[in-house]
Amino acid sequence: MVKKMTGKSFALSALVAASFMAASAVASDKTEPRNEVYKDKFKNQYASWHATSESKEIIDVLEEDPNLVILWAGYGFAKDYNKARGHMYTVTDLRNTLRTGAPTGPDNGPMPMACWSCKSPDVPRLIEEQGEKGYFTGKWSKGGAEVVNALGCADCHEKGKSKLRIAKPFVARGLEAIGKPFDKASRKDKQSMVCAQCHVEYYFEKTADRKGFVKFPWDMGMGVEAMEAYYDALNFKDWTHKVSKTPMLKAQHPGYETWIDGTHGKNGVSCTDCHMPKVKNEKGRKYTDHKVGNPFDRFDETCGTCHEQSKETMEHEVKSKLAAVTDLKLRAEAQLVKAHFEAGAAWKAGATEAEMKPILTNIRHAQWRWDYATASHGVAAHAADVALRILGTAVDKAADARVQLAQLLAAKGVAQPVAIPDISTKAKAQAALGMDMKKMKADKEKFKKTLVPQWDAEAKKREATYK
Repeated sequence: MVKKMTGKSFALSALVAASFMAASAVASDKTEPRNEVYKDKFKNQYASWHATSESKEIIDVLEEDPNLVILWAGYGFAKDYNKARGHMYTVTDLRNTLRTGAPTGPDNGPMPMACWSCKSPDVPRLIEEQGEKGYFTGKWSKGGAEVVNALGCADCHEKGKSKLRIAKPFVARGLEAIGKPFDKASRKDKQSMVCAQCHVEYYFEKTADRKGFVKFPWDMGMGVEAMEAYYDALNFKDWTHKVSKTPMLKAQHPGYETWIDGTHGKNGVSCTDCHMPKVKNEKGRKYTDHKVGNPFDRFDETCGTCHEQSKETMEHEVKSKLAAVTDLKLRAEAQLVKAHFEAGAAWKAGATEAEMKPILTNIRHAQWRWDYATASHGVAAHAADVALRILGTAVDKAADARVQLAQLLAAKGVAQPVAIPDISTKAKAQAALGMDMKKMKADKEKFKKTLVPQWDAEAKKREATYK
């Protein structure tokens, strides 16, 4: 039954609607999320930022290295993990990845709202409008129609200005925890701190009053051991490994932490010096190139401003460091994969939690250190020595776990070596874990065809009310 609207109730409804429209007319006093608003005022910066769309190639990391499927068994990254593309793709790639699932509405899906936090200037807008609790509460799909603008201008700059800013309060808290408040930093430090809003290690808090909030685990220090101790003290885990039942930690992308410990960080070379150099436009005026990318693409404006060596010499040096890091990374992976399956065999043989605890602690710490070193973007150039040291400890701890497992398995009468399934390809590794990839992909395609267009239509309607 539909109740007929009286003139009085209609007027009241119209008043409410008008009030809503007025409230929506300005996105935020502090944040203008639409990057295209600045394409004329900051023409060169906008054009170079837009050029990050040229990184169209999708590189499947799991296809390149199927070990990762096993290392992340039971976690979203075992479903899908591609190399990061340019800033223009932050929202697109998050929508497309299998990790975010195939939600059918605002209240379902595997991921929380916090997963948007590094992807868009709509995030600071939402925090300013709703407060942190309002923003962080709920599932990732809740933000689908709200977070639509790719990482851009307002993530790093004050509204309508070139002045740098920290756009999200959880980043400011992280910097304050290490005694480096943004407002008191030099411009050179600020140029790297704005990058640290995303290129860092972080986790989602689980306390009742801050559930789902993003936090940087820097309270005990920024090094890999300090963060490991921090997580252990909280008894924190990102997930429980499907095979070994280890309470795992997943490193995100601690580029800032490894850079600051490396040669460039120690010598005051900022992120922008190498990845966003000053270049000249057609009129000979300098501006900051916002096509964040490989420093060797603009060698004369980046490496060449400090180093006397040729581009070929510098590239060879970085490739040599990368080869050394990759070799040790793969050695750590080989030990960890075996340790997970051996731990699984120990559980099946009747191992107790008391017997397994020291073993799982070694696996947890080994994989955390491996992940920390390898998830740090550009670590071979930023701090190869740091990566090699950390990976060395990862290999040692994984080997310690395997020695402990060999002793335990022998005591349980289990024949060794433990059989490892065929994981030579991504598909075989996922099949070994019982993952129904066909269904996941079909569900994702349905989500992209049904819900995503609704999100875009709703966002377009909302942004049409902005001044």
